[in-house]
Amino acid sequence: MDIVIIGSGNVAAVLGRKFKAAGHTILQVLSRNASAASQLAYEWDTESANYLSLLNRQASVYLIAVADKAIEEVAKEMRLPGKVVAHTAASVPKDILKDVSAHYGVFYPLQSLRKEMNALPDIPIYYDASDGIAGSTLQALADSVSFQKSAEANDEQRIKLHLAAVFSSNFVNHLYALAENYCRKEGIEFGQLYPLIEETATRLRTASPKEVQTGPAIRHDGDTIRKHLELLNDHPALKNIYLLLTESIQQTK
Repeated sequence: MDIVIIGSGNVAAVLGRKFKAAGHTILQVLSRNASAASQLAYEWDTESANYLSLLNRQASVYLIAVADKAIEEVAKEMRLPGKVVAHTAASVPKDILKDVSAHYGVFYPLQSLRKEMNALPDIPIYYDASDGIAGSTLQALADSVSFQKSAEANDEQRIKLHLAAVFSSNFVNHLYALAENYCRKEGIEFGQLYPLIEETATRLRTASPKEVQTGPAIRHDGDTIRKHLELLNDHPALKNIYLLLTESIQQTK
């Protein structure tokens, strides 16, 4: 497929690399950040632009990979009749693109993407479309860049997936950051926890998180919990989180 990517951030960069690796042609990278667009264009041997008035209109697919709050602004300035146009956001309705083209939708990668990634990760893609033309195009594009089977997800399903992702990735990573900070203050090497972290994550591929839950809370080990709380007297914020999560684990049926 011939593709124009609007945006030059993490999602645009990684998806663009995946498209190139799958044999698609990127006709243009368009971004208000002229330097970032030029860098990606050089990497992909294509052209760049930083004004929508310079948009290349010869592509078959236009992917808007910008910040959620910027999608509406971009959409207001685009009219691409007959083209397939999609944005990449989980929490933005697909109908925000209804005036851009009759063939519009969403191409949502459920993965944490970083521009500096050297190895391209497998990216589960969830798509939604206004009609059969957009649907078949976005599905084919998704299947070409993901080893996992792509799936349809409407506006309500995507935002729920995104919420679950916040719990399972963003919040969990914040707990890692808290643990790292605690270790640093207490003279412990956080790296000693890597094997434990990796083992827990690996087990989730074959078992429910509830089934692999361990620790003093699930065992109702009051003595150990009291000892932990004593150690956290000098870390009141961490102590509150410990109490909250302990209660949550013990109340989970």
